[in-house]
Amino acid sequence: MLEIINAQKTFLKGTPNEHQALKNLSLTLEDGDFTTIVGSNGAGKSTLFGAVCGNFMLDAGGVILDRKDIIFMPEHKRARMIGRVFQDPMKGTAPHMTIEENLALAYSRNRKNPLGFAIRKKDSDMFREYLSRFSMGLEDRMDAKVGLLSGGQRQVVTLLMCTMVAPKLLLLDEHTAALDPATAEKVMNITKEIVAEQKLTTMMITHNLKSALTTGNRLLMLDSGEIILDVKGEEKDKLTLDGIMKLYSQKKKKELDNDRMLLN
Repeated sequence: MLEIINAQKTFLKGTPNEHQALKNLSLTLEDGDFTTIVGSNGAGKSTLFGAVCGNFMLDAGGVILDRKDIIFMPEHKRARMIGRVFQDPMKGTAPHMTIEENLALAYSRNRKNPLGFAIRKKDSDMFREYLSRFSMGLEDRMDAKVGLLSGGQRQVVTLLMCTMVAPKLLLLDEHTAALDPATAEKVMNITKEIVAEQKLTTMMITHNLKSALTTGNRLLMLDSGEIILDVKGEEKDKLTLDGIMKLYSQKKKKELDNDRMLLN
């Protein structure tokens, strides 16, 4: 379970560029929720992820993960509980290490002595078998440097690194946005398969309204640091693109005009 309580964050406070990124935002995710998050640029989506990951301290409010208050937990310790895949395929991996070495590094979190970094044969065999499930050809390139992979292949490696040891929370930060449409669809299908199989509590930021509507069991829309729409279950299943635009207009008394979301 993730619980965010009255989160507040203002950047550049006291300057002409002061920006209130989160305004008393509260949110509870139940175990296994797969929540998609949409909103225009500056709505607070990335700030929300940053607050959960501990990239900065909130001005006020709390964050509880797996029934533990993590508000003062250092970022590196939160990383043991939270998996995060970024939009940039260059993030989240060690590019000069091989696929096998990257996976072994991530899997070492499962060991009592993670400093004992030796790749065991049974682990290597497990990595190869796991990779083969996703038809990306990665199982035959275990010795390849991750930096030499395509964007889609690298995102799959990052996703596997985040989920080999099931995290308490998985954050997907527009993780298919930099990929071509066919590759993005493949990576998204792999994502859905892993999340469903492991019953992972997941939040996914996306500018693709179609993807937001067809993915997960819950949809949030953020605007100016606040949650203005929160639909789940059957209500979400019945929601259409026109429907979400009408709901936005009813809430904000204006039309949704974000080109990036509408064109997607």
